[in-house]
Amino acid sequence: MNEEPRIRLLPFFLVAVLAFAATACQKQKPPAEDVPLPVDRVAPSPVGTSQTILHKTFTVSTSVNFPFDVPTHAAMPHLHGNYRSFVKQLGVQSNDESANVDFLVLNEDQYADFVHGRAGEALFSADASHDQEVNVSLPASQNRPRKYYLVFRNTPGGEAKKLVKADFAVDF
Repeated sequence: MNEEPRIRLLPFFLVAVLAFAATACQKQKPPAEDVPLPVDRVAPSPVGTSQTILHKTFTVSTSVNFPFDVPTHAAMPHLHGNYRSFVKQLGVQSNDESANVDFLVLNEDQYADFVHGRAGEALFSADASHDQEVNVSLPASQNRPRKYYLVFRNTPGGEAKKLVKADFAVDF
């Protein structure tokens, strides 16, 4: 008689074990993490730093461009530098009007227009020059980096190939 109550309790016991096993094997979802918005992210400020963009001598046949980035949170980026262009004739470098080049500082949209042959505005331009100092304040980058381009273009009417020596940096 002792076995009969045990047999009656066996189904209840098995159901309880199965219920416990089913809940114990379910994976719990980790709590959802709050993903910060780009505006809420804090990035190191580039203020007080400087970046060399260009320090070289190169040849310009048609045009040559040098892209550079201004990092996020640059409140008052300032481009400064200089360039000199030359024409090499019979081993002598000449830096007169025959060595003139055009110089442009363009943002991404302006550069796209330039590449597609559409005349447009430039943040800064120096037409037909062979010796130029450049000081340009660029717009603040706010919460995303900005791309700019230094463009050297051969001036019509001069020599077909020109040498340009350029030194440029950006202060943030």
